[in-house]
Amino acid sequence: MRWIYPLLANRSIMKLLLFINIVGTIYGYYWYGWQLKETPAIFLPFVPDSPTASLFFVFVLIAFLLRRNWPLIEALAIVTLFKYGIWAVVMNILVYFVQGELDAVGYMLIFSHFAMAVQGILYAPFYRFKWWHLIVTAIWTLHNDVIDYVFFMLPSYHMLDRYTPQIGYFTFWLSILSIALAYYFSIRSNRYKLEIK
Repeated sequence: MRWIYPLLANRSIMKLLLFINIVGTIYGYYWYGWQLKETPAIFLPFVPDSPTASLFFVFVLIAFLLRRNWPLIEALAIVTLFKYGIWAVVMNILVYFVQGELDAVGYMLIFSHFAMAVQGILYAPFYRFKWWHLIVTAIWTLHNDVIDYVFFMLPSYHMLDRYTPQIGYFTFWLSILSIALAYYFSIRSNRYKLEIK
């Protein structure tokens, strides 16, 4: 796998990924538009999960292009990209099984969100966050789960409403897995490290 890291560090590749993530972030906030209109202001930062995750990664890429690291944003990016990337893939697969079909947007969401999860992990050797950054990120992530499943601010998939308790349970453990992966790939002492040049 290490053959891919010089490619990821290439400035042209990072600029392309920056463009893709900006477009994806804008589309993500648009996708949430109607739900955001109905969301109380106090909950607004916690509703558009996936576009906020890709927005974190936009800032990570900007920092890399400036030959800098913004560690807290990196921690937020890897955890939320993996969590909400995998979450959306699973939810859209569930929609397929519940409805017996999935439209083109659903397939696009599966592909794009899986790519989100993968890019967050692939760039892990370039991250420089420490324990306290991951702790802050864990608090943000688990607090978001409380907002979603206690105050019911989760992304709206009406056909899955009857499974909300099970989805909430799955989401909690997906959060724990995402935090653990961030530690494994970015903090443990024998991890593979690279510099942006």
